[in-house]
Amino acid sequence: MSAPTQADLVEAIRADGIRDARVLEAFGAVPRAEFVPAELAANAYLDVPLPIPHDQVTSQPSLVARMVEAFGLSGSERVLEIGTGYGFQTAVLARLADFVWTIERWPDLAATAREHLARHGVRNAEVVVGDGSEGLPEQAPFEAVLVSAAFPRVPQPLADQVAEGGRLVQPIGRAGMEEVVLFEHGPRGLAARRVLTGAHFVRLYGKHGFTQ
Repeated sequence: MSAPTQADLVEAIRADGIRDARVLEAFGAVPRAEFVPAELAANAYLDVPLPIPHDQVTSQPSLVARMVEAFGLSGSERVLEIGTGYGFQTAVLARLADFVWTIERWPDLAATAREHLARHGVRNAEVVVGDGSEGLPEQAPFEAVLVSAAFPRVPQPLADQVAEGGRLVQPIGRAGMEEVVLFEHGPRGLAARRVLTGAHFVRLYGKHGFTQ
């Protein structure tokens, strides 16, 4: 049996219910095999999470697609991503938005992500090493904020950095089995709109997240 291809992965994402043509195009354009550890490249086009250093993972592609699709990106947005990992999700977002700021707590992961993004000519993304729970107030506001780690609530700094009319997606829970929730910034501030799916994420650590 031959190894799955990038086209197979796009079809798996489509079969999972993703309909946004721009999202599907992005997954067809960004080679996941080049954003995972080399020894796992043969599994890159399976719709499964894959491990990376520091007990982190590159998320399941269909889950990434569901979270990204919820933003309804048109190409003009400034995006904040919390949890860069190896940069695959960053590269997908960069194809769909105007600019992506992404925060990674582990310097070695950030360095690897920068190499991957540079190798693939992604010029509209910047990787920052720091505390994702604090966001990037100096670059705010953002039309979309994607948090790739779990916490029981949206950290206040991140809520404050969502532009009016903007959206935030975050797994809400203690890390085990969370609900991935879409929030919108309306007249009364950030409010939950709907649950996208259940999932299992790593914890969000930081000043406004888990401390240990």
